[in-house]
Amino acid sequence: MSQAIHHDEHYDAEGSKIAMWLFIFTELLLFGGLFIIYSVYRYLNQDAFHLAAEELNTTIGAINTVILLVSSMTIAMSTSALQKRQKGTTLLLLGITLFLGLVFLVNKYFEWGVKFEHGIFPGSEHMTENLSQGEILFFGLYFVMTGLHALHIIIGMIIIGVTVAKVSSGKVHADRSALLENSGLYWHLVDLIWIFLFPLFYLIH
Repeated sequence: MSQAIHHDEHYDAEGSKIAMWLFIFTELLLFGGLFIIYSVYRYLNQDAFHLAAEELNTTIGAINTVILLVSSMTIAMSTSALQKRQKGTTLLLLGITLFLGLVFLVNKYFEWGVKFEHGIFPGSEHMTENLSQGEILFFGLYFVMTGLHALHIIIGMIIIGVTVAKVSSGKVHADRSALLENSGLYWHLVDLIWIFLFPLFYLIH
């Protein structure tokens, strides 16, 4: 009986991992399509994209990159800690990951806030009257792509929050760690997407 239950749990874990990889693949297709659109528009509006990129705060972008890289490390470490049956360490590392995700969002909120104060947001009068079509395209893509990424951060934090609750209650443990592993995969995806977004918008002038 116990062997049958163990087999079912193993099957469920494998199934959930396959489902997560399929989901990650669709997300990569979505952002891949956006990256292609960005590349085409950049090629057609090189000077305008260069001017628009000057408006972005490279320092905040770089800080957010470091934050996400560290958070990827902490969630990977939490998986190792769970396998070693170190429940307290697992919860601590997941807590740090959540905190870093929140710091990322707060930084993004202030960064967007400055743009809104200056009238730089899709559909604003300032943009339609003072910026070229190429610059409007740049900021349109900037808000869509970084906004979509921020949404993924929020979803990732919700998933990690659920994982924390289940680790805490003992439902996720060393022998049943699929949820934590899938949370880690999703968070690494979010990190990977930002590693492409950061140079495209902030560094390439």
